[in-house]
Amino acid sequence: MNYAIVFRLLGYVMLIEGALLLLPAAASWIYGEWFVLGVFLITAAVSAAIGYALRGIKPKSKMFYMREGFAATSLSWIVISIVGAVPFVVAGCIPNPVDALFETVSGFTTTGASILPGVEDLPKGILFWRSFTHWIGGMGVLVFLLSLLPLTGGSHVNLMKAESPGPQVDKLVPKVQSTAKILYGIYFALTVLEVVFLLLGGMPLFESMLTAFGTAGTGGFGFKNDSFTSFSPYIQWVVTIFMILFGVNFNAYFLLLRKFNRAISEEVRGYFAIILVAIGIITANIYSLYNSFGEAVRQAAFQVGSIITTTGFSSCDFDLWPTLSKEILVVLMFIGACAGSTGGGIKVSRLLILGKTLGKELKQALHPQVVAPVRMDGKLLNHETIRTTNVFMGAYFFIFVVSFLLISLDGFDMVTNFTAIAATLNNIGPGLAQVGPMMNFGSFTNPAKLVMIFDMLAGRLEIFPMLVLFLPDTWRRF
Repeated sequence: MNYAIVFRLLGYVMLIEGALLLLPAAASWIYGEWFVLGVFLITAAVSAAIGYALRGIKPKSKMFYMREGFAATSLSWIVISIVGAVPFVVAGCIPNPVDALFETVSGFTTTGASILPGVEDLPKGILFWRSFTHWIGGMGVLVFLLSLLPLTGGSHVNLMKAESPGPQVDKLVPKVQSTAKILYGIYFALTVLEVVFLLLGGMPLFESMLTAFGTAGTGGFGFKNDSFTSFSPYIQWVVTIFMILFGVNFNAYFLLLRKFNRAISEEVRGYFAIILVAIGIITANIYSLYNSFGEAVRQAAFQVGSIITTTGFSSCDFDLWPTLSKEILVVLMFIGACAGSTGGGIKVSRLLILGKTLGKELKQALHPQVVAPVRMDGKLLNHETIRTTNVFMGAYFFIFVVSFLLISLDGFDMVTNFTAIAATLNNIGPGLAQVGPMMNFGSFTNPAKLVMIFDMLAGRLEIFPMLVLFLPDTWRRF
């Protein structure tokens, strides 16, 4: 392990977080929240000071590999979450440090699961920071770091691979820094575009920014206790469309500008097909509840878009829907969005790979002599990608089962426990029953919350970066 370069990267991350904390400080200053302003300024100064000290470490070697990439990524997310939780505790909004850490991790991992029974009375600066953590975590803090700093030495794509969601990460252009800039450029442009559409619908600028932060990061923290139930159909449709757009692989947007037929990949086609089928079935199933086809379509589209992209906003209490509709939403929790998007879940591409691999095995079981290669978008999938996908699924279900059993010690019903783990490991937010869209996670004990904090981080970082922290080989010097 090249400790020096890992700590140096942590220093850069803390410097960046110190700078980003100035934005909620500005919101507090605008709204005259002087105590909260002081909290953000002090936290920013301390983060920047520690970051500056760590940045001064001079590594003997600037080379780092997947081991350093995984360690730097997971430690960076833990550090930014701990620092990000400080304003909640010091400002008195969330006095319990475990609760504050849960809320912050939920924000940065774009989960949107909250322990707060109500949010409308929170200071504006805290509300801004709470939603802004979604936007920071959506594309990834290390991708942001790579877009800003011309880091030298080593294979810096290892950082992007460790942080970016999906089974594989490709460079859009030869330089990693240029790829990171392109991704953040698309991310920023779509965020601004959503803000414009929300403003056209009459939503105030502050609320439009918070909504766009949550939608872009596919997070789910709202500023209303009823999420989006009380907003106009226009606002709900805008949010629905942008949730779905942010669930698309960002590489597709880049390719769309270059070559249209390459942008519409098998994964993107599968993603939209799943959405359309789910909306159709749920619309038919809930029509009798609304007695209006347009209303049923809007509610179904909003919740399907929210769940499959793992955003977690709600336009109604879908826990009151018929069983079939709720079961479809639970299935969508596991499917998730596209690889290379800001969404969570298993990812559509992995499910396609698993389906194609199953088809290959069935063919070879019937015809052992037949060569049946697995292809995606006409390209042959190498054995490493298939193996990694299978290992990911094994680790995913192992963590799910262990977490499910551990939080069951709190004594809640099976639906609550199952959907709580599904909501946190898949970075969704709301579940069903006691963690439904109109409920919260505050009733769990601290040990159960710590389990779900780990699950949120593991889900956002695609499991492996968190698991390697527990391997002794990770920490051996080379």
